[in-house]
Amino acid sequence: MIRSELIQKLTDENPELTVPEVERIVDLFFKEIVDRLATGGRVELRGFGAFTTRARDARTGRNPRTGEQVPVSAKRVPYFKPGKEMRERLNAMGESATDA
Repeated sequence: MIRSELIQKLTDENPELTVPEVERIVDLFFKEIVDRLATGGRVELRGFGAFTTRARDARTGRNPRTGEQVPVSAKRVPYFKPGKEMRERLNAMGESATDA
């Protein structure tokens, strides 16, 4: 699902809201997640999962075209850990798909 599909689904399920209102809600939702992660925080959505960041150390990488060594600076990267409900649902779906 892409952002526009999410907005359309929310608009369809909430006819009292206009498309611009739903867009503002979706934008605010994602902005708050990013803002919290940017300050080193954690975002937990019960039944869905938790967003955090992880530190990556500086290292020496390679340019895949030339093979030349290049420095890669330390950085923080987003990390998502699915919640128990999501894991159970995904595993239940996988079992029914392999049974067919």
